[in-house]
Amino acid sequence: MGARLNAFTSPIAGKALKHFIAAGKVIDDSPLPAATQELVKIRASQINGCGFCTDMHTKDAAAAGETSVRLNLVAVWREATVFTDAERAALELAEEGTRIADTAGGVSDEVWGNAAKHYDDEQLMALVSLIALINSFNRMNVMLTMPAGDYQPGQFN
Repeated sequence: MGARLNAFTSPIAGKALKHFIAAGKVIDDSPLPAATQELVKIRASQINGCGFCTDMHTKDAAAAGETSVRLNLVAVWREATVFTDAERAALELAEEGTRIADTAGGVSDEVWGNAAKHYDDEQLMALVSLIALINSFNRMNVMLTMPAGDYQPGQFN
């Protein structure tokens, strides 16, 4: 299966993605832990059915030292004992932020409050920005039917 359009050669995609990537750099440099960032990207990508991003972020996380046990259990994090309370709060916020239309009012006060117990305001802003950004990447890649499996860690650095 191939992509419907080539985002890597499109001038419009290049201009738009330049801003996506710049936003991602701001989040990368934030005080939100890198491991949490990758877990959130993986979980949102799984929910959105984005094979391209799931492939990329699981490989990048593994290259950064994330264990295969944790990577394999992201989809079932509620039942897994390998995530910290803070990571669980981030994953829960990522799920509600990704499935924002599934409930009236979007993210519940309970989920927000739980995240706020573990992250300060700057980390929360980075987390919210990350969830919005990965959902944007996911939607673009799903619409374009970007194929998964060939990504090499650090390929886009």
